[in-house]
Amino acid sequence: MIPHKPRAVLLATTLLLTGCGTGAVATTGDRPPAPHRTTTAPSRPTATATPLPRQLPGLGPTTLAQVPAEARQAVVVTGHGRDSARSDVVLYERTGTGWKAGERWPAHNAVRGWTDHHRAGDLRSPVGVFTLSDAGGLRPDPGTRLPYDQGRGFTATGTGFEGEPLAGSFDYVIAIDYNRRPGTTPLDWTRPLGTGRGGGIWLHVDHGGPTQGCVSLSRAHMRALLRTLDPGRHPVVVMGDAASLAR
Repeated sequence: MIPHKPRAVLLATTLLLTGCGTGAVATTGDRPPAPHRTTTAPSRPTATATPLPRQLPGLGPTTLAQVPAEARQAVVVTGHGRDSARSDVVLYERTGTGWKAGERWPAHNAVRGWTDHHRAGDLRSPVGVFTLSDAGGLRPDPGTRLPYDQGRGFTATGTGFEGEPLAGSFDYVIAIDYNRRPGTTPLDWTRPLGTGRGGGIWLHVDHGGPTQGCVSLSRAHMRALLRTLDPGRHPVVVMGDAASLAR
């Protein structure tokens, strides 16, 4: 006579034989197994890339007309207001499908804001579109393709409008081709429009306060800009308060 085993013992034996993680289902023999069902995950919408703008954003027809057709890099400096000393800077690269924007960087401009007719000592930054041809600084070349002049002539001393030290401001500079002769060191003081129209307008290292007429960025952002600008791509700077640039 074969002894009768309880149903619980039979169930445990079946579970041990199937093992862990196999996906098998133990049954007691008096119930048919559950039918196998296949579920289909709902389809997800396909992401569509946003088309790049064909024209530089935020610029009106008058400003756009000043951007050279061969320009493939544009440093756009947008002031927070006509009389504001604060700006945002975005480097745009022109591709086959439009202008691709880089990161937005905070910056300072002249203490009194912006002007369409810069004069020496007016403490305003000039509005306009200018080529970027030459660079330099007190510190060694960080790896730019632009002609780079290193020397002690870039030593900055004194204090700024808010009492901040200016030391290190000219460690890295990029000359803005306003009232200067392109193809020369940023320290060249030739003034084609005359000395009364000012000059020496640079992109340089930020010292924590407004400038006399330049545009200043953090040290890290200046180094990144120097390493990215390529004279073969004909870089320009487009600068001014937002309302002026939108004209």
